Amino acid sequence: MTLTLTTDPRGVATLTLDRPEKHNALSAELMHAITDAAREIGKRDDIRVVILASAGPTFCAGGDLKWMQEQITADRETRRAGAMVLAGMLEALNTLPQPLIGRVQGNAFGGGVGLACVCDVTIGVETAKFGLTETKLGLVPATIGPYVLARLGEAMARRVFMSSRVFGADEAVTLGVLAKAVSADKLDAAVEAEVAPYLSCAPKAVAAAKAMARGLGPTISQVEIARSVDALMDIWEGEEATQGLAAFFGKTKAPWVVA
Repeated sequence: MTLTLTTDPRGVATLTLDRPEKHNALSAELMHAITDAAREIGKRDDIRVVILASAGPTFCAGGDLKWMQEQITADRETRRAGAMVLAGMLEALNTLPQPLIGRVQGNAFGGGVGLACVCDVTIGVETAKFGLTETKLGLVPATIGPYVLARLGEAMARRVFMSSRVFGADEAVTLGVLAKAVSADKLDAAVEAEVAPYLSCAPKAVAAAKAMARGLGPTISQVEIARSVDALMDIWEGEEATQGLAAFFGKTKAPWVVA
């Protein structure tokens, strides 16, 4: 099992990534499971709020290594199909009618940052580290890009979007990835403080307000999603992606690394 869903009597659901031994890396199986769960949750009137959480010490390490290795030798259409699985997962979470609260108990990299950014509000621990680390591999944070830019805005995003720089929880708050950073022993209370107000609100009004906020904010339509996927396909076919991934899996330095 890679994903669990629990619901309490108040109608608060917790969707938990459950691959702690793999640092909750996004495999195709996990991404499909999240997509299916989000679509099912969206149809349920008994669920009023959703918490996105992870098991183990890491929130999400990004793309699954086995999945990445398979992409190296795949053709463009196979790669595109793989990227669309990630895109579909992010879209399903982003368009969830219920409020989505992120509970980040550990590090988040690549797609993990994308997951934090699709939540309506995300609370994280003070010790967590974050990074959009794709360019180190000769890739770009393409599929998660629309959601990261929508959350951070262009100016803030450009501080971390291209450099693969790892940053801490305090900077994640400044950038907008996190709403608040707290100590580990206060994480659940901080998440509950975000959940509780919704239990006094009319569920359909909350869903309508969320849809309005998305509609008035940056557009993330099928056009933007397709553009982000195409950008990833183009970079995958370049020399740098081949060299970067070979260096990563071979535990060597990529040719562009300067001592």
